[in-house]
Order: sequence, then structure tokens, then C-alpha cells
Amino acid sequence: MIVILDFGSQFTRLIARRFRELHAFSVILPGNASLEEINKLEPHGIVLSGGPSSVYDAGAPRPADGVLEMPLPILGICYGMNYLAQHLGGTVEASPVREYGKSILTNYSGQLFEGIAGEVVAWMSHGDTVKNLPAELTVTCATSDTPIAGFEDYKTERYGIQFHPEVVHTPQGIKLLENFLSICQAPRDWRAETIIEDLIADIRAKVGADRVLLAVSGGVDSSTLALLLAKAIGDQLTAVFVDHGLLRLNERDEVEKALRPLGDLRVVDARDQFLEALAGVAEPEAKRKIVGREFIRVFEAQARDLAADGVKWLAQGTLYPDVIESAGGTGAANIKSHHNVGGLPDDLEFKLLEPFRLLFKDEVREVAKLLGLPEAIRMRHPFPGPGLSIRVLGEVTPEKVDILQRVDAIFIQALREYGLYDGVSQALAVLTPVQSVGVMGDFRTYSYLVALRAVTTSDFMTADWARLPLEFLEVVAQRIVNSVPEVNRVVYDITSKPPATIEWE
Repeated sequence: MIVILDFGSQFTRLIARRFRELHAFSVILPGNASLEEINKLEPHGIVLSGGPSSVYDAGAPRPADGVLEMPLPILGICYGMNYLAQHLGGTVEASPVREYGKSILTNYSGQLFEGIAGEVVAWMSHGDTVKNLPAELTVTCATSDTPIAGFEDYKTERYGIQFHPEVVHTPQGIKLLENFLSICQAPRDWRAETIIEDLIADIRAKVGADRVLLAVSGGVDSSTLALLLAKAIGDQLTAVFVDHGLLRLNERDEVEKALRPLGDLRVVDARDQFLEALAGVAEPEAKRKIVGREFIRVFEAQARDLAADGVKWLAQGTLYPDVIESAGGTGAANIKSHHNVGGLPDDLEFKLLEPFRLLFKDEVREVAKLLGLPEAIRMRHPFPGPGLSIRVLGEVTPEKVDILQRVDAIFIQALREYGLYDGVSQALAVLTPVQSVGVMGDFRTYSYLVALRAVTTSDFMTADWARLPLEFLEVVAQRIVNSVPEVNRVVYDITSKPPATIEWE
């Protein structure tokens, strides 16, 4: 396995994901994890992640004593490179020219670049630079603005790179990470089959004879978890689907039909409860936390009915991206709270069971395929737990939800009709609080503006806006303004992630 020490980068989980794509198991520990804790895992190599700090700042995060002296290959990325360089006797300073975005590597060489040829594009995100290196370290690459963009010590197997090989914007980054695995001689046996076996064993060990309450939404994560739990604990599972009034058009009927074969499925109509709790609330974080709180209250009420049967666990389909964006204890900046992470109340009456907490979306889809989940659900676009509450910008009302449901249905149906649905990773519509003047049938209108968004991504940590055909967007806009009288203007979001997030709130 590879141990990744996290110093607060928003992309730390991507490093783990890339290693897993290469079938090498990896785990993430806090940057200050003890030498004892790391040694227990018997790693083949260590990666020091990036982060927002400068290594010369007072109180800058650092590995525990003894970690950098371990007789293992060590790779430092961005902040990790700077700290490693400083530790080995180099100097790090604020760069006169900060690099953010794509750069071209020059004069690259060394073990990490073995088998890499031609132009190498690398994604930079740094304001500091390594100024000097001791003689035993060799510079392995540079850019026009950064003379020392990488280094290595072949004998001690210490490597540093200023850029981020884990993001898709560094196309040959996966090869570089594969070279690091070869240096580490790390096993390459991480497979979906192994994941399932390990998860089932872990679930049975944790749960024992207790009953488990599962929140299902009909999406790939919760549906896959339902199949996994059914396989692991059988009739100890009770699945609850909550209609919070923030679903897509006709989604309740579709979900109930798809999940009814699971057996013990309870459908709860809580639309009034959620919409009343959200009344008058406009701030996105507050909306997310309210939805999380109300979800738990519904499940607690269900659990009281099942108390005699020993319901002690609440199962959720929490994924790695949910955790990282909710800051998950890694020291990263809080981007937004997810209803099933940062939105849970402090007085939770259940023990949490989150088998997918260390998995990425693509890994869950592979697990789903082996468990026999229907393709229509397995490849369905993600839908946020807080539902349309975070796609109605500002205050949520039943009227606004109704408008957005109709707009969203037109957009998604058109994507399917034109054969574009499977070509994008996520598509959504946003109802803005903006109203604008229009003219329809010689009459003045003053109606809502809606935004459409579609992205392509392999990991949901970074994403690019989908290049949908202009003719298609024209058709969709025309259908929306003709069919939804409360809307008279449609725009298309062409912002990537970063700097934006996929959802608007």
C-alpha cells in the first residue's frame, strides 16, 4: 500500500484515486500521523500532499519526527515537495511569479519521467518555489517560471515535483505515478472483487446481530449500498426512502418501483416537514444542514418503530468527494457541507455505517456492476442529497421547486432524446432569483432566469463544462420558455471546476 500524508490539499483524494486506478491500494492519513501509526500499515511508499501553507510559516504543518527518515521511497507534491526540499537542506521562498494553471515542463529526466516523451503539460498551483538544493539532489524538470520544478535523490529514493500529477490537467501524470509505484515495488491487486469481499467482512464485523436502517435515494450510491448490505446482513436491513419534496419530477414513483424488490422498503412522505423547515432560509450552508437534520429526524422516528428489533445503525452512501468537500478532518478548507457529512446533528441517536466512505464514484459503479445493479441506475447522473433545495438559489418555496422540476425534466429528457445523456457526467438546471424582462406574444413578461449546467469528469473532484451542441441548447431553451411560463430566459454555465463547484450551492 501507499500512505498519503494529507497537508490540506483539495486534491489529496485524487492522489489516492489515481493509485487505485493503477490497482495499488492507498490510504490517506493526517499530515502529522505518527511514525508508529504509519509503520502499522507496512507501506511500500509515502506521498506528501500539497496544501495551502508555506513551509517557512510559523506553525506550518510537518510530518512527525522520523517519518522522512523511513527507508522507503518518498514523493513530495507541491507543498510536499517544498517541505521535503527544505528538510533535505534546500531553501524555499515566495516565488516572484506565481504559477496557476497549465505549464510546459522542460529538461525533464530521472526515474519519475521514465518512459515519458514529447511535450509534457503539467498543472501548477503554487506561490512558493525551491530556490536552492543541496548537491546530492538532482533537478529533474523546470518551467519557464520555475527553474526547480522537480528533483530526486536516486540513492535515498526521495522525489519532489512542484506540479500536480493527480489532476487530469496533467495528462501524463498517471504515468509518473505509475513510475513511483514501480520504484516502491507496490502490489497492484486492488480490484472491485476485493473491495466487495473486504466491505462485506467489515460490515458483518461491525454490525453483528444489530439491525441497520438505510437511507436510499434511488441513485447509484445508495442503491449499490442496499445491494451490498442485503448481501452482507440479509433481513437485518430496513431501507427507508424519504420523499422530502425536493426530488425531480416523478422521481418518487420511479425510485419506489426500482427499490421495491429489496424487500423491507418503507416510503415516507415528509414533504411538508422539509419545506416548512426550509421556509425563509436562503443561505446555502444553512439549507444543507437543515436537510441533513430533517433526514435524521425522519430516520429516528422510523427507528423508534423498529426499536424492539434492535436498530442501532444508520447506513449512508457517503463517498470520498463528500468527505473532502466537507473538510472531513484533513485540514483542507471547507468548500461546502454535504447533508450526510457536515449536516448531521450532534445528538445523532445512531451509530453511522458508511462502507463507501473511502471509495470514489467510479469504484462504486464497478462494485454495482458486480452486484447486478441495473444499468439505468448504475450509470445515472449524481443527484445531491439536499435535492432541489440547493438548485433553487435563495429561499425555497413549493412554487419554485415546481418550476425547477419542470425545467429539469425538459433538460434531462432532451439529453436522452439527442443521445447526449451518457456523454456527460452530470447535468442540472438551476433556478436563479433573477427575473428579467421579456416579450412573448406581443406582451411584456417579467419572469425567472434559469441556468443549465452539464459537466464531464472522471472523478467529480475536477470537472470541465460539457461542449453541448449549440443547436441542442437552442432547442432546450425554446422548449423551456414555451412550456414553463414562469421562465423567459435560459443561460448555459461554461465554468469548470475549479474555480467553480459542479452545483451552484
